[in-house]
Amino acid sequence: MSVVGNLTVKRILPIVALLAIGCAAQAAKETKGDDKAFEGSRTIADLYVVDCLLPGQVRQLGTRTYLTARRPIKTTAADCRIRGGEYVAYDRADYKSALNVWMPSAEAGDAEAQVNVGEIFERGLGSEPNYEAALIWYRKAAAQGNTRAQFNLGTLYEQGLGIERDPLAALNWYRQAWGLEADDVIFASAAQREQDALRAELEAQLDEKNDQLELLKRQLGDAEAKLSASSVENSQAQREARTLKGLIAQLEEQQKKQREQLASIPRTREPQAAPAPKAVEPPPTPSATLVSGVNLGRYFALLIGNQDYDTLEDLNSPLNDIARAKEVLEQKYGFTVLTIADGDNTAVMEAINDLNEIVEDNDNLLIFYAGHGARLSTGDNEIGYWLPTNADAPPRDTYWVPNEFVTGHLSRLKAKRVLLVVDSCYAGLLSAEPTFLLLGNNTARYSDPDFLRFKLGKRARLLLTSGGDKPVLDGTPENHSVFARAFLDALAANDGILSGPDLYVRIRDRVVEAAARVDFDQRPELKTIKAAGHEVGDFFFVPK
Repeated sequence: MSVVGNLTVKRILPIVALLAIGCAAQAAKETKGDDKAFEGSRTIADLYVVDCLLPGQVRQLGTRTYLTARRPIKTTAADCRIRGGEYVAYDRADYKSALNVWMPSAEAGDAEAQVNVGEIFERGLGSEPNYEAALIWYRKAAAQGNTRAQFNLGTLYEQGLGIERDPLAALNWYRQAWGLEADDVIFASAAQREQDALRAELEAQLDEKNDQLELLKRQLGDAEAKLSASSVENSQAQREARTLKGLIAQLEEQQKKQREQLASIPRTREPQAAPAPKAVEPPPTPSATLVSGVNLGRYFALLIGNQDYDTLEDLNSPLNDIARAKEVLEQKYGFTVLTIADGDNTAVMEAINDLNEIVEDNDNLLIFYAGHGARLSTGDNEIGYWLPTNADAPPRDTYWVPNEFVTGHLSRLKAKRVLLVVDSCYAGLLSAEPTFLLLGNNTARYSDPDFLRFKLGKRARLLLTSGGDKPVLDGTPENHSVFARAFLDALAANDGILSGPDLYVRIRDRVVEAAARVDFDQRPELKTIKAAGHEVGDFFFVPK
């Protein structure tokens, strides 16, 4: 592990990790002794985030002494023990005990506890996902104005989980989580796009059903004509006629519902251009407006590059990737950067854990990971992993760093905005959430301080991956991976405020085209990590 300048691991922890390309090789270099499986296990267990039930506090009111109810929190196992709390040891196969921690507070009306209960049901921790139950608890919390619950509801409506898919309802929940009024121009333009798309889809489906009905009615007419012309009873023709009548009735009922849905789509106003300013002096340039009067917070980055493995196949480019990332982030954007080069599982997990001691409420954290990735199936679930340099070949996962460890710490970090950039195989397994409907190029809006304040006021937990849930390309020893080059070139060429979605748009096609030149299918993804507390915020790169 290397440390930037004189900054120690515990001092520089707030960082967004860039994940490097590479999949765990099935063939190992050489097998080490089994005795290493016990080294440092206690330290690693202490670093995991758990659902902790703290003991009640002894309080005095006048002459009366009483004990408060136990309070649930998310914290590390070590911190929970120090504070006298109760928790169940980490077990990827069974999270049912988490409900016992959060349910009493949720039933008592605590909105944060209600969101946590909803997420347990949605993720199916210890059982199959129960989206209907998740909806119930999200709605309870959303009714109290909890923005995380409002966002989570939006993702369920967008994906059609536990309820009929409804992009407009999803967008409306995102709007509430964002804090926008229903007539806000940002929301109105996005809603208009979704309404137009839904209207076009319904109209196309109605046209298709009209064609199907005409065909079925002609067939029914032919069958009835045969029956009336024949004096002999024809049971087969009668069955065909009944079947055709049933199909016609079904299509007509579907048409009726689609016409009702089409009629219910509201007609939103077209967004109007803002009136020109009346001031005689010209308006300030966008760069001055974007910085002046708007506190963007401090910027930290954690860069992890794993290239030279003990037993797995070595990679070519992760160390080049994090070296250039450090240069760009420090010199162009003013990040405080910590790098971990060829870190084992303890180094990687301690660095992520210690970030909580560094970042503050309004800070920005970028975590960039480049290295091997792997996945394992547990029942019906697939779990993704980062592979440190001391990792064994699959399926031996003793030293692997699971996605749950990473997302668990992202949920407890105080940083307002976190971007996780992962360049490894199966990185998409870090989040099952969809991209959000407000994705698009809003660069022109960043000159509006109100727009920027909307975004900056909401927590952001974003995931930018190099290739979804599939293997991805490594680079050459002298160069960068396909994804890292596009990512770093886009940052280096940028000369204004650059949001996470806009960064994704700039690099997506370039990665797809570069991979296609070597007959490889690789498609970057941008997702939210709502289980880590995302609230429709964003991440911004601001050149110095």
